[in-house]
Amino acid sequence: MTDPNHDVSGRLARRHSVVMAWLLFMPLFFAGIQTEAGGSPGKPNILILLGDDMTYTDLGCFGNDDVRTPHLDRLAGQGMRLLRCFSPAPMCAPVRMSLYTGLYPVRNGAHPNHSYVREGVRSLPQYLKPLGYRVAILGKRHYKPKEAFPFEFLGGRHHDGGKGVDLDLSKMRSYLERDTEKPFCLVIASNQPHRPWNRGDAAPYDADTLELPPYLVDTPKTREAMTRYYAEITYLDNQVGKALRILEETGNAESTLVLFFSEQGSNFPHCKWTCYETGLRAAGIARFPQRVTPKSETKAMIQYVDVVPTLLEIAGGDPGKHDLDGRSFLDVLKGKDDDHRDFVFGIQTSKGIIKGPRGYGIRSVRGKRFKYILNLFPDTRFQNLVTARDPVFASWRKAAEAGNKFARKRTKRYQKRPAVELYDLKKDPFELNNLAGDPSFKEQKTRLRSELDEWMQQQGDKGRATELNALDRQSHQ
Repeated sequence: MTDPNHDVSGRLARRHSVVMAWLLFMPLFFAGIQTEAGGSPGKPNILILLGDDMTYTDLGCFGNDDVRTPHLDRLAGQGMRLLRCFSPAPMCAPVRMSLYTGLYPVRNGAHPNHSYVREGVRSLPQYLKPLGYRVAILGKRHYKPKEAFPFEFLGGRHHDGGKGVDLDLSKMRSYLERDTEKPFCLVIASNQPHRPWNRGDAAPYDADTLELPPYLVDTPKTREAMTRYYAEITYLDNQVGKALRILEETGNAESTLVLFFSEQGSNFPHCKWTCYETGLRAAGIARFPQRVTPKSETKAMIQYVDVVPTLLEIAGGDPGKHDLDGRSFLDVLKGKDDDHRDFVFGIQTSKGIIKGPRGYGIRSVRGKRFKYILNLFPDTRFQNLVTARDPVFASWRKAAEAGNKFARKRTKRYQKRPAVELYDLKKDPFELNNLAGDPSFKEQKTRLRSELDEWMQQQGDKGRATELNALDRQSHQ
C-alpha cells in the first residue's frame, strides 16, 4: 500500500522541480526586458539581414514557386513570416535611414535619395550602446552624415572578378568571436538583388516557363531580365545561408533575434520609385528561438520605423522615453497580438534621382483593405533610369507601338498618373484597377485622405513645397 505521506512529499518535490525549472527558463524567455540601466549577460543578440531592391513576392516562402530561396525558406519555417511589413519609401537611402532612426523620411530629413538626416537625429547605435550593446554594420551603408550613424563599420566588401563588390562574411565571424562579454547588434546589408543583375547563375531559370506577375508586360526582354533578377535573389539567399551558418558555428544561434527584410521593390517598372504595394511592401521574417513560434505568421501591419522601438524594448530600454514615429511590435513577435497598425504610410521624392523629373512627389496611406495614393504633380511626366535606358521598359514601349493594349496601358500609367488613386487590395492586390473615380467608394477615399493629411501635418510635410525644396536635403557633404 502506498504511504500517503511519501506520495505528498513526492508531489511537493515534483512541484518544486517544475517551479525551479520555470524560474530558470524565465530569464531566457524575457531576455532583454530589463531596465534601461546598461548591458547584462542575459540580453539577446540581434542580427538584421537586408536585401536590396527586392519585391516582397519574390521568395519561395512568400508564394513564389519559381525563385529558389532555400535558406530564407528554412529561416521562415524556424520563425514568423511578417506578411504585412512595409518600408516608408521605395528608394534605398530613405528606407535605410528610416529603419535605423525610427522616424519617417520627411521628419528625419532624408526623404530624397542620397540625402542626410537632420542635426540631432539619433540612430540605432545611439539607442543600443547605452544598453550595453556593441553595434556594427557589414556591407552597404547608404546613410549620411556618418556621425549620426556611429555603427562600427566592418567594411566586409571586397572586389570580385570585375563584378564590383561582394560581402566578405569572414568579417562577421571575427566580429562575433571578439568582445563576447557584450551582446551584439549586427546589420548585414547585401547589395543583392540591386542592379546590375550580374550575380548568381541564371541557367537554372527557364525564361519561357516563368510565371510573370500580372503587373508586368510579357516580352522576351522581361522574361530574360527576370532570370537574372531571380539568380541575384538566389545569390542573396546563399549569403543569408552563410551568415546563419556562422551564427550557428559561433554558438550564437539560440541567443540571437534574426530579422530579415527585403527592402523596397525591384527595379522592374511599377515597383521601386512608386508607392504601389510592389514598391513599399517588404518580405519580413523573424526568428527568435524560444520566443517566436516556428512556422508562424502574422498579418499585423508593421513599418520599418517600428524596428528601433522593438529592439529597444527587447534590449531592456523604454521606447516611450524617445521621440519616435514607430512603436514596438514585440507582442506580435511573441504571438500575443495579431494587430499593430491601422494605417501605414509611404512617400516618394523623385526630385534628385538620376534621370529624374523636376518634381514628382507621391504620398500614400494604406488601411487593412484599401490604399490611397496622392500624386502631387499629376501634370508632370514621371521619368527615371527605367524610362531612360532600361531595355525591359523599352520592350514594353515597342510592344505598345505594335498594338499591345496592356503594354500601352502599363507604359502610359508608369509615366502619367492621376492626382488620386484608390485600390481595393483584397480584390486587386497588384493595383491594376483605380477606383478613385467611382462614387461608391467616396467614404473610403474621404477616410484615407483624412488620415494622410493628418500624418503629413504631423511630419511637417508640406507636399509640393517639400518636394520642390528636396535638393536642400540632398547630401552635399
